[in-house]
Amino acid sequence: MTDLPHPAPRSWPRSLLLVLVGVGGLVATLLFARLNTPQEFYGTAYPAGRVAPTLSGTGEDGRPLALGALKGSAVAVFFGFLQCPAICPTTLASLERVRQALPPGQRDRFQTLLVSVDPARDTVPKLRGYVRFFSPSARGLIIPEPQLRKTAAAWGVAYEYTDVTGLQAYQVNHTTGVYLIDPQGKQRVVWDISQLTNTARIAADVQTVLR
Repeated sequence: MTDLPHPAPRSWPRSLLLVLVGVGGLVATLLFARLNTPQEFYGTAYPAGRVAPTLSGTGEDGRPLALGALKGSAVAVFFGFLQCPAICPTTLASLERVRQALPPGQRDRFQTLLVSVDPARDTVPKLRGYVRFFSPSARGLIIPEPQLRKTAAAWGVAYEYTDVTGLQAYQVNHTTGVYLIDPQGKQRVVWDISQLTNTARIAADVQTVLR
């Protein structure tokens, strides 16, 4: 018998508490970092020289993909899932607007990378169609469990399966930050989803790390 997605169904108060704890931790981190953010960044900057945590799995093209293979480009890393009703498509559409706002010579040096937090349902063909709907250059990554849980934790990302009623019937609550990695593989900035509507300022952050 095949197990249901892990963890098992939780009551909504417990799920809400887990999400609030995860969000609270992210907010505290962002607030602390914001006090030390260089003025040239719109997003919240990480300490200088911070290497991005490892990301490796199967890409949207079915081949092995690691974040290190994208060195030379600025990469916007986002954790989400294909059946996300609003946040994930809004984020990907916003990041494509950012790419289009860059000077033509920089557009091919900026990539979006969607890391699935729903590997049980997000297959490679579905992932490819999804990310390419938003941008011809967008990439996707599927990481199996339990490696996904460890990887997400290293990035400060929390996710929780909720309302589980079957193998293909559940929702996923997840951290919504977008992490900007520079061409040298350093973790430079994190944007809150509420900032993504300011295309010009997000694009300016990307240009800063591309210099």
